[in-house]
Amino acid sequence: MKKDLITTLDKHLYRQAFDRAATSYDEAAVLQKEVGKRLLERLDYVRLQPQCILDLGSGTGLCTAALRQRYKKAHIISLDIAPAMLLTAKNKLSWLEKTLSGKQRYICGDADYLPLKDQSVDMIISNLTLQWCPELDHTFTELHRVLKPDGLLMFTTLGPDTLKELRQSWQSVDKNIHVHNFIDMHDVGDALLRARFADPVMDMETITMTYQDARTLMQDLKTLGAHNASPSRPRGLTGKRRLQSMLTEYERFRVNDVLPATYEVVYGHAWTTHVKGDRQHSPQREQQVPFHPRMQ
Repeated sequence: MKKDLITTLDKHLYRQAFDRAATSYDEAAVLQKEVGKRLLERLDYVRLQPQCILDLGSGTGLCTAALRQRYKKAHIISLDIAPAMLLTAKNKLSWLEKTLSGKQRYICGDADYLPLKDQSVDMIISNLTLQWCPELDHTFTELHRVLKPDGLLMFTTLGPDTLKELRQSWQSVDKNIHVHNFIDMHDVGDALLRARFADPVMDMETITMTYQDARTLMQDLKTLGAHNASPSRPRGLTGKRRLQSMLTEYERFRVNDVLPATYEVVYGHAWTTHVKGDRQHSPQREQQVPFHPRMQ
């Protein structure tokens, strides 16, 4: 991946942000829930019956619960960089689920340095986490390491048009980085190939959320822990005048009395193989997943 496409992130900062957001995350996670649902629906095309699944960036367990229902015999590992997110997920379990939770593990860890053995999981599911992993070559190499032969990686992430209205509004006010830079879908696919994944399939859709005002959007982002984690982000409080200027600029996007917030949602999946460089399909693999239509 070209270096100019990589934005260094302060992991300590966004770990803290997600820790603070853990107890309120589900209230604002409308997009995350919908995208996670669409991601898991794609498993209908997969005949793989995994014994061990890694939910990478599991957060409050939105996907983990659905995976438990779909793969009742599988061991599931919920891994997240924020310990408070994992605690929130564990607290959601009923008494019976806790009693029967021998097949469920919670691990606090970094996607770039997984505390897992080589070839130890059959499937990795990751919903809206990889945008926090700018060194995708390294991340995908690590994911390839822990997947068994004929293992499946299925994920969603965010593309460059995400929050374009907010980004453009801030750019009209100053030259600071206020919105995280997201990696293009084609560069994500190239990184998969460099990490020796086979048969990558990439597609995207645009989802538009609407708000009565830009302050509500910014509050939702804060509630989700989706802070700007770039080292070159503005330090200290944003001045009232600059903030008001940004809010005024955002009003240019108002349509039908609401403000749009665009999300470019990228879907991807790929496989590991028995032999390095092998591109042959396993009998367990799926038909190619069709594109979802764009939606407003």
